[in-house]
Amino acid sequence: MNTFPLPDFFDPTRVGEVWKVDYAARAADARSFALQHALGPASASTERISLLLIDVQNTFCIPGFELFVGGRGGNGAVEDNIRLCEFIYRNLGNIAHIIATLDTHKSQQIFHPIFFVDADGNHPAPYTDIHADDLQSGRWRFNPALAPQFGIAPEYGQQMMIHYAAALAQKGKYALTIWPYHAMLGGIGHALVPTVEEAIFFHSIARLSQPEFEIKGEKPFTENYSAVGPEVLTGPMGEQLGARNPKFIQHLQEADRLYVAGQAKSHCVAWTVQDLLDDIQATDPDLAKKIYLLEDCSSPVVVPGVVDHTDAANEAYERFAKAGMKIVKSADALK
Repeated sequence: MNTFPLPDFFDPTRVGEVWKVDYAARAADARSFALQHALGPASASTERISLLLIDVQNTFCIPGFELFVGGRGGNGAVEDNIRLCEFIYRNLGNIAHIIATLDTHKSQQIFHPIFFVDADGNHPAPYTDIHADDLQSGRWRFNPALAPQFGIAPEYGQQMMIHYAAALAQKGKYALTIWPYHAMLGGIGHALVPTVEEAIFFHSIARLSQPEFEIKGEKPFTENYSAVGPEVLTGPMGEQLGARNPKFIQHLQEADRLYVAGQAKSHCVAWTVQDLLDDIQATDPDLAKKIYLLEDCSSPVVVPGVVDHTDAANEAYERFAKAGMKIVKSADALK
């Protein structure tokens, strides 16, 4: 497959910064680029190559923001996004479709500090793990002050939390983790990283391909690392806490290849791919061969002195490779 030069406006030194995309200028650049390189519309592509970008947002990707994913090297997400943008531009004529997920939160959700209190009314610190026995012992309890707005009794709120933490353990998932307030709807942190947004926009004009944006993570009583669905689907009385999104398996079925990148490798990327794998194995195991994981465009969650999920991320990718998915680098030629 052909590769293309990086456009003159692309500046890798700005990938770790927040700035305004000049849409009018980029649209003109994209039309000129398409004419210069004889790029046809994506709809005319003989092979449908899709790119799935998981949560490439300021909150995870810009140093100093709430949950910057630095990896062990300390600057992981910035370096990942430099490579990601280069991948998009160099494969502008090969990528037919881009899908981007947006982690989307409000203040009062199960993974934010305000949702729990101890006996003295204190909220848990960020990166606190809450297990079922912590809730059963009363070390942490559902914040009763939140009960009225959710239309539940405080006691039922606590019952829901115990059920939820136990369900996570039963499924072999991460413990309920309290995160800093992040990806807040309407805030700067929720937006896509400008350099990546610019690349997506440029592709959409040059290839006449409308990008898709998928919102995830709005439900108050469940985490939603995976773009495919929430961590726990039902509450203690069988009530629905969230629902799976069938669009991603559809994207895979419609594509000849699906490349995956984004943040964090250990959490939202890994759980999205795992959920896709579960759907694949329930329908057609050969679909796994369509998935290409851009391993140098994702980094794991590492908080020095607190937590390091690098090994868990690497183990997940090894599992995906054994299932038939391909682990590739962004500089690898698309054949």
